[in-house]
Parts: sequence; structure tokens; C-alpha cells
Amino acid sequence: MPELRYRHLDLVHLAAALLEKAGLAEERARIVAETLVEADLMGHSTHGLALLPAYLGELDGGGMAKTGEPDTVQDLGQAFTWDGGYLPGPWLMHQALKLAAMRAASYPVVTGVIRKSHHIACLAAYPELLTSKGLLVILSCSDPINRTVAPFGGLTATYSPNPIAAGIPTPDGPIIIDVSTSATANGLVVQKHREGARLPHPWLQDSSGELTDDPAVFFQNPPATILPLGGLDTGYKGFALGLLVEALTNGLCGYGRAEHPTRWGGSVFLQVINPEAFSGLEYLKKEMGHLAQACLSSPPRAGGTPVRLPGSRARALREEQKKEGVQLYPPIVPALQECAQQYGLDMAEPCES
Repeated sequence: MPELRYRHLDLVHLAAALLEKAGLAEERARIVAETLVEADLMGHSTHGLALLPAYLGELDGGGMAKTGEPDTVQDLGQAFTWDGGYLPGPWLMHQALKLAAMRAASYPVVTGVIRKSHHIACLAAYPELLTSKGLLVILSCSDPINRTVAPFGGLTATYSPNPIAAGIPTPDGPIIIDVSTSATANGLVVQKHREGARLPHPWLQDSSGELTDDPAVFFQNPPATILPLGGLDTGYKGFALGLLVEALTNGLCGYGRAEHPTRWGGSVFLQVINPEAFSGLEYLKKEMGHLAQACLSSPPRAGGTPVRLPGSRARALREEQKKEGVQLYPPIVPALQECAQQYGLDMAEPCES
């Protein structure tokens, strides 16, 4: 039986309608919905519509704020700090990136941090908002309530997977980077556990330090921890990057693990760089285009696959799924059906085969 596909705009409409039913204003609901569907379009199934039931639950339970504006803690023009008040993370991200892009016309570099944002979904969904304007962007986030990653050499869960993302303009479309500083993300571990499947590699260590690819161990007491990026071999590098993210997010925004938070949220770092303030956008694109072609021209090793640039597969998949329909990860469909039924809405109809 062929997998069902859904028109991406139908999914956006459904998600936005559900978020409105849960209390978000139309514009905010639309931005959150578009961000979640964008993740599914790009193949990031753990951070797309799979998050919608949890977001609706947070809205219903008061964990995610329905109304209000971010409070400005400090604003120096080229640097700003917001308290997000647990407003929807994707909406906050759009507002902050819009502000940073506008100010990048006046400042070479604009840096913003947000404390007490709610979850911001998939980082890969944001860079093209800036690269399309000829800007270079760096993003990162941490969840100060979440502790699932062990420091290199340790067994105790200490911090979160702490992704780093970036968007770099090139002549042939942007390079989009979105990587965790841990061996894997929480979402994939949860997804594989629900499937009763194994992880692709032994990215976890149990409470005694034995490596495992069994996600069920993550839910035992005591739970397994996620290894830093690089595992037992070069995990000191991933650990170092994870600490850097902690400093850029929780440290700079003024709210983090030392405050012992009890609410699901996020600390965000964003930096927008205007190439025209340095050697110019055209040279940046020339240089990165030259390097990109050199990388793509590198012959693959025997039995390997050709080199591809970060984000290229996701961008190609997005364009394909916009034309052919979004193939949702199977468990997402019944979850969306249940949400639609709960709020008295009709589930999106699959595309005609």
C-alpha cells in the first residue's frame, strides 16, 4: 500500500486552525504552523508536526503563553536581549530574525538572545529567511530544563543536545547547517523508542557506561545518557561545543540551569552578519561557491556516496514534497487525526494518487 501524502498548504491550514482553537491569534498560529510544516518538508520529522500535539497541550495547560509581547531586557541597537515570557518559540524567532535583519542594514553584526522562549522547533527552518536577504546567520538554542547529554568522560546527564545552525549564501543557494553538539537529538531517541526500533549507532551509554543503540534504556531508572558528538573517541570536541552553546544561550540571556527552571522552554542565541560590512556579499558567495564546487568534485571513497553540501538534500526534498505532497512520518498521521477530532476539525485529506 503506497504511503499517503498531503498537500503542504493543507497541513499548514490544519495546524494553524488547531493552534487558533487552542488560543493563538491567527498570525501567530500561521507562523508556528508554517515552521512545523517546513521541518517536515525538509525531512526533519522529529521537529515538525510531530511536535504539534505537545504544543497544543502546552497551550491548553498554560505552559505556552497565548498572548503578549516579549519584554526587552536590554537593547543596544546591535545587541538585544528579550524575555520571551514562554510565547511560542517559532513566532518569537520570526520576530527576532526580522528585527536583526532590519538592523543589519545599519550594523555589521547584530546579535540577539532570548530567554524564556517556548520551544523553537527545527533550527533548519529559519536560516533561509536571512540568506534570501544576502545575510549570513548563526543560530543556537538550549533548553535549561532538559538534561540528557553526559559530559565527555562522565555518566551524569548534565545538559541538552544543544544544536548549532547556520545559513551561508552561495551562488547556487545557501548552505544550511543544523547539527547537534551531541551524538543524536532527544527527538530521534523518543521516535525510535515509540517504534520499538534501534538507533542507527550506539549513541547512548547506560548508567554503568556501556554503549547501546537501544532507546528503551533512555527511559529506564536510572536512564541512559546521550554521548557528546564524537562519542568515546572524540567526544571531547562535542562536549566543548556543547559548553559553548550553553554560554551563548543560557549564559548570555541571563536565565539558565543555575535558576533551576521547571518549565519547558528555550534559551536562544542568534547572530546576523551583513557581508557588505566586510568584503561584500559577492566575494563571500564567490569564495563559498568555489569551495562548494571543490568539495562536490571530490571523488567518493570506494562504496561510499558522493559528497553533498549541508542542507542540500533537505532543500531538494522540500521542493519535491511541495510538488508531490508531504509524506508524513507514519505515527504523525493518527496523532493529527486525534487532535483534529479533539478540536472539532476535519483532518486534512491526502493527495489523490
